[in-house]
Amino acid sequence: AGRTNLWGTVPRITELQSEAGAAGALHGAVIEGALGTTFTASQGLLLMLPNMFKIAGELTPAVIHVAARSVATHALSIFGDHSDVMAARTTGWVMLASSSVQEAQDLAAVAHAATLRSRVPFLHFFDGFRTSHELNRITTLDLDDIRALISDDDVVAQRMRGLTPEQPVLRGSAQNPDVYFQAREAVNPYYDAVADIVQQTMDDLAERTGRRYHLVDYAGHPEAERVLVLMGSGIGAAGQAVDELNRRGERVGELGKGAPARRARRGGHAPPRPGPREPPARPPPFRGGGAPRPGTPARSRRRPAARRPVGTPGRRGPATSRPADARPARGRP
Repeated sequence: AGRTNLWGTVPRITELQSEAGAAGALHGAVIEGALGTTFTASQGLLLMLPNMFKIAGELTPAVIHVAARSVATHALSIFGDHSDVMAARTTGWVMLASSSVQEAQDLAAVAHAATLRSRVPFLHFFDGFRTSHELNRITTLDLDDIRALISDDDVVAQRMRGLTPEQPVLRGSAQNPDVYFQAREAVNPYYDAVADIVQQTMDDLAERTGRRYHLVDYAGHPEAERVLVLMGSGIGAAGQAVDELNRRGERVGELGKGAPARRARRGGHAPPRPGPREPPARPPPFRGGGAPRPGTPARSRRRPAARRPVGTPGRRGPATSRPADARPARGRP
């Protein structure tokens, strides 16, 4: 109790009556410009789905951490499967899976840094009970490691986009299909940029800790005839089986995050490490109408309401350059 975050503030932790209330409180916090997160599992995640659609549709940074486990059907089960997180695939949240206790810590930090930069919310999950309750030794991140991942500019931008009565904007209106479709298409550049942003954040973490992650890893025979594709805590056990089968002369492989480092330590086949990457381009600022005039102070900008589709999430923030081909759709066809 009383531990401060990177900015010397003690985070506020609030317990709600249900996961639906927790998701609503999270939604209210992040659209006000705060940094927010919550944790859940199983049916609790299903109660959060309505707010998850809203948070993603409004391009608001947020992270939900999930100990993925069975959704109760004829009986309650506390053991892990992915039926809960798979039910959230259509919400628009980026799904980032951890396969070990070490990854659960490291990729939690990656998720929080990447959501601030991409403005797309993240669903970070790991296997319930098998990973969430595992006792193991890990190398912990310190505040300097986390500070190296989090950009103050991204935090300020999130604060500047927060709702305020001083600059009201319209949210939650009803739209006809033609205008609604334009707003849905306008978010595509943000999702297109997510993969590069996540990988760059993973590379930044590797520079600090030496633990290197990739979006997808392959381990096994370079000319495999059979490849196992999986995610979660089964990667480690499956990797041992792949090594043994290859030792017996078979051609098999494993596709999943975190595999090459384990295979390399046991003498298996691992692809070469990628070279240095160029920093990903920052997504264009999402505005429902015309861009502000250059040089206008961020807190005094006014957008032309007539050019913005009714209900399109209008955003505030510092003026940034954007490529012409990634410019959001204007308000009229």
